[in-house]
Amino acid sequence: MRTETTKLAPVLYIPHGGGPLPLLGDPTHLQLVDFLKGIPHSLGTPSAIVLISAHWEEEQPTITSGIHPDLLYDYYGFPPESYQIKYPASGAPLLAKQLHALLADAGLQSHLDDQRGFDHGLFVPLKIMYPKAEIPCVQLSLLTSLDPKAHIDMGRALAPLRQKNVLIIGSGFSFHNLRAFFNNPYGTPDQQNEDFNQWLIETCTMDSLSFDERDKRLVNWTNAPGARYCHPREEHLLPLHVCLGITQAKARLVFDGEVIGKRACAFLWK
Repeated sequence: MRTETTKLAPVLYIPHGGGPLPLLGDPTHLQLVDFLKGIPHSLGTPSAIVLISAHWEEEQPTITSGIHPDLLYDYYGFPPESYQIKYPASGAPLLAKQLHALLADAGLQSHLDDQRGFDHGLFVPLKIMYPKAEIPCVQLSLLTSLDPKAHIDMGRALAPLRQKNVLIIGSGFSFHNLRAFFNNPYGTPDQQNEDFNQWLIETCTMDSLSFDERDKRLVNWTNAPGARYCHPREEHLLPLHVCLGITQAKARLVFDGEVIGKRACAFLWK
């Protein structure tokens, strides 16, 4: 008797760009926008989306559980239209409770928040990827500890979500040094940016690495070339750690391009 294996839902780590700039026609984001528009064709049709955003940190993993979350315009100094952006995706309270239960099963205390809205780590990329806003969304916080292993462990606890046709997205940026973005002349060669992104690509995609080896490399990511230059603070990298914990497998490089003049990459587990 033949048994069918459950197809696992994809997991995706993306750069979400600088604030609302991907939605404003900014020329330094054109490669990223093209990627975000095209990638849904590789993801199937998810019943819901769980997104881990670099722009939310809590002492415990915290999960949006409201039915109709507002948007948080958590950026400053942009044109007035940046604060009129709409993305009316619904929340998914039942799915939020499932995340809460999975974390509890793994011995991790978490919190449901029915008041918090969606920050730009969610609504900016999803407005490009799924402009009709028809897919319910839940957002999951990072931890204020910024402990890389804790984020991998959080991902491990959420692995069963992949059996429920839930698309999981880590929304961050493989390069996030604001001073380097804006103080260096656009197009200036940046060897540390190149070296770190190459290390990250190898870590996530090399066939020869076991999960334990990938885990160890990402736990000790500060040993990578250019690590602290590319991430003076690691909140934009840590959504990748959650993704790795969820999948425990190698990824496929699906974007390797320029965003605001710096090399950035995206990974897909499928």
